Amino acid sequence: MKLITRSMESLMEFFMDWGYVGIFLSAFLAGSVVPFSSELVMVALAQAGLSPLWCVVWATAGNTLGGVTCYYIGRLGKTEWIERYLRISHERIEKAKAFLQGRGAVMALFVALPYIGDAIAVVLGLMRSNVWITTLAMMVGKAVRYIAVIYAAEGIASLF
Repeated sequence: MKLITRSMESLMEFFMDWGYVGIFLSAFLAGSVVPFSSELVMVALAQAGLSPLWCVVWATAGNTLGGVTCYYIGRLGKTEWIERYLRISHERIEKAKAFLQGRGAVMALFVALPYIGDAIAVVLGLMRSNVWITTLAMMVGKAVRYIAVIYAAEGIASLF
């Protein structure tokens, strides 16, 4: 367990050393199926003096690109691969399908949700939703999440 903790700390330091590029990379990883918290990197760098606006912009861009990657993986249409290699369970895929049924690409707003967000992006790819509407909705949802996180972090920091 200590090895994992040390590895995560090293990864966080790496991303923080790279500034905006680090935010982009961490957000890309977090937007794909890699379990990682880009919010921590973004908040730490904003608290270290980087522009909160540019932190949100770079995090949104990276996370959206990660989500689009999940969308295109779903577009391949190989459910067995998704379950095996991405470790998205059949149950999560079915929940996402039920959630999205008949609602369209605008549901990509919810790709920013924890736990089910990756599955939503993959299922939107499986369902062949409109890529442009999906990407735009995904970007808006992710931007709203990052804006909320940065405002919350700045509000909490102002208390101390």
